[in-house]
Amino acid sequence: MTAAPAAEPRDILRRSFDAAVAAADPLKIVPRHLPAPPRGRTLVIGAGKAAAAMALAVENQWPPNAPLDGLVITRYQHGLLTNRIKVIEAGHPVPDEAGETAAREIAKRVRALGPDDLLLALVSGGGSSLLSLPADGIPMADLKATTKALLLSGAPIEAMNTVRKHLSAIQGGRLAAMCKAPVVALVISDVTGDDPTHIASGPTAPDPTTYADALDILAAYGVTAPATVAAHLQRGARGEIPETPKPGDRALAHATNLVIATAQQSLAAAAAVFRAAGIAAAVLGDSVTGEASEVAKVYAALARHVRLHEQPFAAPVALISGGECTVTVRGTGGRGGRCSEFLLALGIALEGQRDTWALAADTDGIDGSEENAGAMLSPDSLARGRALGLDAKKLLAHNDAYGFFAPLGDLVTTGPTRTNVNDYRAILVL
Repeated sequence: MTAAPAAEPRDILRRSFDAAVAAADPLKIVPRHLPAPPRGRTLVIGAGKAAAAMALAVENQWPPNAPLDGLVITRYQHGLLTNRIKVIEAGHPVPDEAGETAAREIAKRVRALGPDDLLLALVSGGGSSLLSLPADGIPMADLKATTKALLLSGAPIEAMNTVRKHLSAIQGGRLAAMCKAPVVALVISDVTGDDPTHIASGPTAPDPTTYADALDILAAYGVTAPATVAAHLQRGARGEIPETPKPGDRALAHATNLVIATAQQSLAAAAAVFRAAGIAAAVLGDSVTGEASEVAKVYAALARHVRLHEQPFAAPVALISGGECTVTVRGTGGRGGRCSEFLLALGIALEGQRDTWALAADTDGIDGSEENAGAMLSPDSLARGRALGLDAKKLLAHNDAYGFFAPLGDLVTTGPTRTNVNDYRAILVL
């Protein structure tokens, strides 16, 4: 078929991404899941990139005569003005002292609740680093060093969080276990499978992993932990430190975890945008994982097959997926994240294919180390890059996809979305 004008694919792709983000808007989602006020008071605590928006949603809907206060932690520049629930900004993806101080205050206030009260926990992606209260004997500097090493190792988020749970005094179900009041956690999922134990390292959810698992992960990904971290995990593996609460543990019998927003819901909203424009939409999964550049090769092969043979889908079609890929950093100086790296690898694999556009962006508005959510790819991206003296393959080898897309003006920038249901990828074959 005849290709649509270049502006039209870009517009449809961007509108599909905006729809995916809007489908996970806490201000729209949280109100319909709120519990009834208890006889006593309600303490709201939370951590994650969506924490401020979730807290504001609670305030907007909570009865004015029902006691309510609390404290939530979000990433720097993600705060909102609230009245009854205090919002603290802290470090992400590497924890810092601001998060530690706020987490310590949260633990103190949770322990003060009684059986007639309610703990309302607002949990979203990013909470693992934001709700950072290191276990006894682990300095914040050593937790930071371990986190940085894990981020560079290519370990998937579930593996990273297994380690972080066992270095924490508050995650891996420990927050709920220290509470005497009923616990209701509203959870916005940023992980594949949507299991609350992996989201923000599961502060109110049972943890099936162990200290031994954490040690195995460090070994598998070549992470050399500081001495305090290694000693703590080894003591735990020997049974000298209590494990995190496990599934079925009575210490968490009073805790309810409700996943209220997922990647699948956002992918469905994006698909509706394409269908409304007369373009078929194939949702290929909400739990795609793996090295971003390798995943891109698989999707490029699929897009080529569609273009050449109209199988397994006939063009025009949008190939949509979510999940969380990883990037193993091979050196220093690279900029960007897993979405832009996926997109650059896709462009290299698809070079020469007509009528194919793509967008890859993180629904939290931040892809890696820069301020963009992701980027846009057009059929002529690599040619335009060469005209500017950009070597796409060299930049990919140095994990510098940002350095490719920024000069082209093809970054997707949203600012903080204050939600997070993981990555969004759409390949449009016309």
